[in-house]
Amino acid sequence: MPEMINGYDFDLTRSDSTVLCGASSYVQKYYFNEKFKMLPDEIKNELKIMCVSFTEEAGGILTLEFDKSGTLNFCVRVDDGDFYFDDIESGLKISSYQRKKEELLIQLELFYKVVILGESCKSK
Repeated sequence: MPEMINGYDFDLTRSDSTVLCGASSYVQKYYFNEKFKMLPDEIKNELKIMCVSFTEEAGGILTLEFDKSGTLNFCVRVDDGDFYFDDIESGLKISSYQRKKEELLIQLELFYKVVILGESCKSK
């Protein structure tokens, strides 16, 4: 999803991490990585609601990205001239998602590690 945002190229596909999904308040678009199309629709819808509501309330760009070890991270990007971005709301929303959606986030990490990275599923 290459997008020009205020004069710079923002391409979710060019990253060291694997982008699961993201939303931008600048171009009012939602992106879902088709590599994860096998996820249930209910989960895809939940991810969309999370990303879009974040950008509507806090602004900026939110992406959910897996790092090389399979950890799912919330990544926020903000244009330098964006005076409407709410840094406090951003932190509160992410903390809220991490608490309220903890089980979903853990399951997404497990899915990524087993299905995408090919790791074995070991019980602790």
